Amino acid sequence: MAEIVTTHSPEETEALGKRIGSRLIGNEIIALFGGLGMGKTAFVRGLAEGLGINSNEISSPTFAIVHEHGEEKKLYHFDMYRVDTWDDLYSTGFFDYLGNGVIVTEWSENIEGALPDERIDIEISAPDHDDTRVFKITGFELS
Repeated sequence: MAEIVTTHSPEETEALGKRIGSRLIGNEIIALFGGLGMGKTAFVRGLAEGLGINSNEISSPTFAIVHEHGEEKKLYHFDMYRVDTWDDLYSTGFFDYLGNGVIVTEWSENIEGALPDERIDIEISAPDHDDTRVFKITGFELS
């Protein structure tokens, strides 16, 4: 069953990420779905803060493919935008990270067939052209 959460600013998006991050054990996979400008990186900044990781370190991993963050709890932040094939996915080292920390993948629609069944899916949409975002969260209970 999915939960729907609406945010109205980047700060509220970060707060949602923090709320989720504070409840993670440390080995979850979070698959983010949504186009450009949906607030994926803002959400990950909040998630990092909830995990006790300095959120100032968080930026989009577009050109690096993966950014590693954290000491006590690890966060591996992937950008799968340019991943088109299984060879591309293997070259990111994605499978080596499984079970070693929280994995967040932006552009998960590009690797959906490779994602484990046990994961948290978050679909982000923008119903209008302001900062409002709608988060459809599956595989995680907010309450």
